[in-house]
Amino acid sequence: MSQSETPSLYASRVPVFPRRVDGFFRRMKWWIMIVTLGIYYLTPWIRWDRGPDLPNQAVLLDLANRRFYFFWIEIWPHEFYFVAGLLVMAGLGLFLFTSALGRVWCGYTCPQTVWTDLFILTERWIDGDRNARVRLWKAPWSLKKARLRLTKYVVWALIGLATGGAWVFYFADAPTLLVDLVTGQAHPVAYTTMAILTFTTVFMGGIAREQVCIYACPWPRIQAAMMDEDTITIGYRDWRGEPRGKHRKAEGSDNLGDCIDCNACVNVCPMGIDIRDGQQLECITCGLCIDACDDVMAKIGKPRGLIDYFALQDEAAERAGAPPTQIWRHIFRPRTIVYTSLWSLVGVALVVALFVRPELELTVAAVRNPTYVTLSDGTVRNAYEVRLRNKHGDERPFRITLTGDPALRVTLEGTPYEAVSVPAQEMVLQRVYVTAPPGSDPAEGARTEFRFWVTDMTNGERAHQDTHFVGRGED
Repeated sequence: MSQSETPSLYASRVPVFPRRVDGFFRRMKWWIMIVTLGIYYLTPWIRWDRGPDLPNQAVLLDLANRRFYFFWIEIWPHEFYFVAGLLVMAGLGLFLFTSALGRVWCGYTCPQTVWTDLFILTERWIDGDRNARVRLWKAPWSLKKARLRLTKYVVWALIGLATGGAWVFYFADAPTLLVDLVTGQAHPVAYTTMAILTFTTVFMGGIAREQVCIYACPWPRIQAAMMDEDTITIGYRDWRGEPRGKHRKAEGSDNLGDCIDCNACVNVCPMGIDIRDGQQLECITCGLCIDACDDVMAKIGKPRGLIDYFALQDEAAERAGAPPTQIWRHIFRPRTIVYTSLWSLVGVALVVALFVRPELELTVAAVRNPTYVTLSDGTVRNAYEVRLRNKHGDERPFRITLTGDPALRVTLEGTPYEAVSVPAQEMVLQRVYVTAPPGSDPAEGARTEFRFWVTDMTNGERAHQDTHFVGRGED
């Protein structure tokens, strides 16, 4: 018995060469690309005066000193909840926009989309528009093809290098690091990071392109849970466009729809799909097919909107001859209101936490090995590790006192005074001793509660933490 061959499940990639198109959505994508790339490349060079001995870069991830600077905001390691809150807001914002407007993140502001647009733009400048690129792809190797390929890859490599270079500038002073990179004095980690980001940028934006969105990105699979029949997305009004026909003046053309099957929407799609086949995982809702179709409709004297942004709920209404629902009703509905409320609550909480956080912080840890020491005169002494964090831009003297049982006394190791100086933007670990005279209640008792106080002697700001004193009664 003969057995049929098992069909291959592998399909080789068909390269996509999107055609140039002009229109509202294409121009909006250009502006978004300019703004987002401008922010990415220029932000590390913005200067911000924080005073002496502090970095003057507006946005800096100072991993060496474990700080995050963002203009006038400074985040310390123990304040990572600010970063966590921003990540929560980003997630909720993504849910909100996807629920209301579909995959607008993918189509307009995703880094993969932005850099792919940039790489396609440079490819079009070098190789020509769609037809020229298709011919070049199919043509045998020649001196001209090799020259164009080499030129394109060199330009792509420079874009990737600029991308990796801009990234490392966020982690060190940009002007200083640039000089070190040029002179070969930068740390090997900087060169390694730039090399990796250069390769990944060229590969993902120039070579893989739509394959990243289709196979590597998880969001196309997740976004279906964020969308419903009220979500605005891109669709084809097949009840208006079908049946398709190319010859508008041929016999029987009155029975044809508005679509003339010109494939303009397919030729401009960066994902290489046909939106007329319905909603597809590959669609990033970039709107270029709308621009292409509207241009064709204008040329043949038909109304725009054969391909457009609309909700699935509108599709059923329009098929029945009813007008579509107003846009604001699609956007403002229970799901989006819940997302907006949660997003706003997290944002308000972060702002409040940012403005109420103290500039002086105190942490107290009792030394429990041993729990107490009995001095030669019978005095009982406890030791504490007090961490003082000065968030000001100048050195401050901090006075350490306590309140509680009047018999308790406090002394600082290494100084006869009650104050310790803490440098600007630094944390100091100070050993503090609390003593109780012989025969006093704290000395003879098991546990006496008291409160440490730290006072900024420059502006009078205070911080406190409760702890306890261990006496001989603990035994």
